[in-house]
Amino acid sequence: MPWSPRDTMSLRHEFVLLAQRPGCNRRELCRRFQISPQTGYKWLARHAMQGEPGLLDRSRRPQASPAQTAAPIEQAVVTLRRQHPAWGGRKISRRLQDLGMSPVPAPSTVTSILHRYGLITPHASALAAPWQRFEHEAPNDLWQMDFKGYFTTRDGKSCSPLTVLDDHSRFSVILRACHSTRSDIVQQHLRDAFGRYGLPWRINTDNGSPWGSPTQPGQLTGLAVWLIRLGVRLSYSQPAHPQTNGKDERFHRTLKAEVLAGRSFASCRHVQQALNAWRTVYNQQRPHQALGMATPITRYRPSQRALPRRLPSIVYGPNDTVITVGWNGELRFAGRRWRVSNALDHLPIALRPDPRKDGRYDLYFAHHCFGYLDLNSPA
Repeated sequence: MPWSPRDTMSLRHEFVLLAQRPGCNRRELCRRFQISPQTGYKWLARHAMQGEPGLLDRSRRPQASPAQTAAPIEQAVVTLRRQHPAWGGRKISRRLQDLGMSPVPAPSTVTSILHRYGLITPHASALAAPWQRFEHEAPNDLWQMDFKGYFTTRDGKSCSPLTVLDDHSRFSVILRACHSTRSDIVQQHLRDAFGRYGLPWRINTDNGSPWGSPTQPGQLTGLAVWLIRLGVRLSYSQPAHPQTNGKDERFHRTLKAEVLAGRSFASCRHVQQALNAWRTVYNQQRPHQALGMATPITRYRPSQRALPRRLPSIVYGPNDTVITVGWNGELRFAGRRWRVSNALDHLPIALRPDPRKDGRYDLYFAHHCFGYLDLNSPA
């Protein structure tokens, strides 16, 4: 995944922040970001000496960071609010602190300034409701994945932002403007993310296409089969319960408020440009209320489980009954024919007796239980 010129600064900054995380394997991180160790250590050294300006190409910017212009506190608050119209007093106060401003006004003071300048509407005040959710203990324990929902760009084509969010840190792992929701497109974006950030332990989605089946919850798709073979555990939200993916749903609300609402885009490519810029702000600058006003990247670190060069072999236990699924998802067992997912064609699955019910067998593909057979049911 080569670095494009427009994303170079944000990627360098992301690399430096991740490399500073405790226990980070910096050489492995360099490999995932597709840069040499010499280049990686060069950016780390420049950042340590000069901060973010040190990540600029020296041929384009002077070595010395230009002095910041002194500005009244109120003007700084107003400027940040106009740059990020959805940010409230807590986020702006924390961002000013992160930027090194002193003295930093309290959130209540910032809110008063915003009211005085007419930058908070009654509707915005009504929407400022707190959100609290359970979070997993460590980064990459769980990723939440979904599409934001499609909209039409001015060239008449559909655009569906694909979002993947780390549950623990709220780090935006993937934010891609997709012209289609096909499995192969999602798989390519996941492969790029796995190459950079490693494999999560689990991914949760809803039951919709391309990761599930609305009519048969839990039905395996080609995308699901690929993820299971990589050793990623899958879970699915209960039908009509979007709150199971609540953090990603909340992320969609923020994405709409800060990027999409009230805007018209010429094409999916222009949407992606806006998403790239905002993802940097969201991960590295925007204080997150659920994180105690920290930024997501300060809580995230790449997974130690690297993307394998080839899919691992499928291995079952010595007591499993292993059967290869036939064409069109046909399974033959105990003199009967059964139908499983087409995505399992020509792949081995395991049947394990259910100790609680005679004649019932749980069906496994690798580590994933995807259904059962009951010999007591009518043929």
